[in-house]
Amino acid sequence: MPHPSAAVPTPLPADDFQTCLRRAQALPLPEVLALLSGRDYWHTQAAGGVRALRMTDGPHGIRRQLGDQTTSNLNNSVPATCYPTASALAASWNPLLLREVGEMLGREGREQGVDVLLGPGLNLKRSPLCGRNFEYFSEDPLLSGDLAAAWVSGIQSQGVGASLKHFAANNQEYRRMSIDAVVDERALRELYLSGFETAVREAQPWTVMAAYNGLNGRFCCESPWLLEGVLRREWGYDGLVVSDWGAVSDRAAAFRSGLNLDMPGVSALTAPALEVALQEGRVQEAELRRAAARVLQLVARADLAQAEEAEPFDPEAAHALARKAAVQGSVLLKNDPLDGAPLLPLRAGQRLAVIGAFAAQPRYQGAGSSQLVPRQLDIPLDALRGAFGAEWVSYAAGYPRLGDQSDPELLAEAVRLAAEADVVVAFVGLPEAFEVEGIDRQHLGLPASHNELIEQLLVSNPNLVVVLQGGAPVELPWAERVPAILNAYLGGQAGGSAAADLLSGAENPSGRLAESWAAALEHWPSSDQYPGGPRTVEYRESLLLGYRYFDRPDVQVPVPFPFGHGLSYTRFRYSDARPAADGRSVTLRVTNVGDRAGAEVVQLYLRRSQASSAVLRPGQALAAYARVDLAPGKAQDVTLHLPQRAFAHYDPFWGRWRTEAGEWQVRIGASSRDIRVEYRLEVAGETLRDEVPASYRQLSFPLRVRRPDFQALYGRPLPDNRDYRSGMYNANTPLDAMQEHPLAVGLFQLLVWHQRDLVGDTGASMNAPHNLRQLPLRAMTMNPGLTANPPLARFLAEIMNGHYGRALRELRLALRRSWHKRRG
Repeated sequence: MPHPSAAVPTPLPADDFQTCLRRAQALPLPEVLALLSGRDYWHTQAAGGVRALRMTDGPHGIRRQLGDQTTSNLNNSVPATCYPTASALAASWNPLLLREVGEMLGREGREQGVDVLLGPGLNLKRSPLCGRNFEYFSEDPLLSGDLAAAWVSGIQSQGVGASLKHFAANNQEYRRMSIDAVVDERALRELYLSGFETAVREAQPWTVMAAYNGLNGRFCCESPWLLEGVLRREWGYDGLVVSDWGAVSDRAAAFRSGLNLDMPGVSALTAPALEVALQEGRVQEAELRRAAARVLQLVARADLAQAEEAEPFDPEAAHALARKAAVQGSVLLKNDPLDGAPLLPLRAGQRLAVIGAFAAQPRYQGAGSSQLVPRQLDIPLDALRGAFGAEWVSYAAGYPRLGDQSDPELLAEAVRLAAEADVVVAFVGLPEAFEVEGIDRQHLGLPASHNELIEQLLVSNPNLVVVLQGGAPVELPWAERVPAILNAYLGGQAGGSAAADLLSGAENPSGRLAESWAAALEHWPSSDQYPGGPRTVEYRESLLLGYRYFDRPDVQVPVPFPFGHGLSYTRFRYSDARPAADGRSVTLRVTNVGDRAGAEVVQLYLRRSQASSAVLRPGQALAAYARVDLAPGKAQDVTLHLPQRAFAHYDPFWGRWRTEAGEWQVRIGASSRDIRVEYRLEVAGETLRDEVPASYRQLSFPLRVRRPDFQALYGRPLPDNRDYRSGMYNANTPLDAMQEHPLAVGLFQLLVWHQRDLVGDTGASMNAPHNLRQLPLRAMTMNPGLTANPPLARFLAEIMNGHYGRALRELRLALRRSWHKRRG
């Protein structure tokens, strides 16, 4: 029996929602309002009897910011393990690996005092131009959802919450805070929401982040259909919904629609705005208390999880895992025989010329909010010298590390060294400024200096291996003439050693593309409607995303490196396919017929002929996959299970999933275009009426869908896409749409001046003028004080509209909010 004077431990709070709701209902209203926005850029409020939580960026590593917390500083963070970006992790096709990475991130997050890590990014790769594609997994929702669920489960098993983002249809950076994504509901349900549904149902992330963009006429943060109808009622989500940073346009509408936490925040600004909304009846007190209960629930979950002892974080083990992930996430695109044998793997005793500035100063991570300070950085050149001996490896930069133009002296030195070598290994790719959060790519080309280098090296020495560093597909005009190409993606801090492991043969390549690499930009099905504008972007390709378009039999398009493609140093044979009687699974034998251990990714696709179907059908769709590791000469039975909705489609009219009766093709192979086993399956279901618009029944190449046909698929009038004009500006109008007004020009110049310390920084190029010009008035900077003061943005809009009376009223309100801020 304890001594009477012994301290009695405080019981941990319950994290079930009803208990937290009762707590929220008992709080004074000021405490409730304080819980609904952040204290600063990275912390929630310590209010309502709970502590503040720390959130931080980190899909690929923990970016815990140091110093001032009232704004974002991409260059001042605690050193952390830098893992490969999502595009590389997805190329592993290995949910178990993603679970491991999540667990290690959770341990490191616990060590750094992080409560919620803002990731993973789960948006699909609609276009290769999206500046943030390196941060997303795939163009396929099945693969994306599986990997995200594994990542979330891993990190949350260690007591750190995940934030599934960006919900939903956040597939471009152009005008990302104002653009309205117009997507038909079948495409939404079967593609753009599907991966989120998998991750929510299987992993229950602590938070889901509502996206910047609009979706079918409503901002995602203000969409009750999305946040309450789909996320909570249909999927059973029981966590917190947080805004993307600065995404909230109308706070009353957001909290009324199911948002729970507005970030970043200044309570002294947000609370008065919600008080006014309460007085005007634009939001109900019960809605605000329910939102506050979700914040209390999140704190309780963090406290309960972190009360349990965690496995200590081991930096060396984390680096080894980062190296393993980089190996599995690299894709051998090509390895053609040259003089009777492939160039890779390289052999000891060969004189190697390593060419390219990226070999000595690698591109290894994304730029923008995922950028961090790595604990260490493995250099490819050093790793190759360690593998083969420094005396066997020469080096020349070949091109300037930054910029687009060639340097004749650097190029000449590279050509000279290449001519003296047995094999040339050239490192090229996308510099930081070419792909970055906030800015879409303008083309798919490499820097001109990189292409010129490859052309000159081919003349100097045909024994050429090209290593690509970058987060997304690029056009490779020389691909047919280069014998070997290794796509290393953005490999993180251990990417240099991983590349050496693969080139030397210490590791066998096993990565498979999780996105299609078509030959040219105009081949992508979204190219005619990307990035859209001025107000909307229409997803006219609908279900025909990536390989789903390329693999339609009526589309004859060359795809140099198709979805699922990846080579190995060994070979695999598929045989003895045995479908189950109910058609819901198939077992086949996979044999390693080569002389090296390796991993194969067996992929199962389902195809339904458009000619025999009454609804729109993609060329085929991934329905199952399995990664299998085999020693040389060994075989293993692999069973692929089809998901419950494998043969179903979503019917927007009836609001449910339906199955059309008829014949399907089951296609099993090593990529979407390397099919090894095929059989037919008769599926029972309904007989449907044909309602496929003409543009979708017989596809064109490149894809061109008439607006009336898309509207027929969309099922209702398309949202207004007229250009912005004076007299109709509002807080959501982008600055670049108002440049005819002198005040807008002045605001832009002021904004560039305000960000002057960041604009010129390579890693922080999301703050470049091109990006800043696209920001709407309501979010001219990510400073919490300004983003939390909507009346100021409305005042500026009304001044440019010439509505001076309205402007004066907004100015008074803005000054009142500023007074509250100073008092706070």
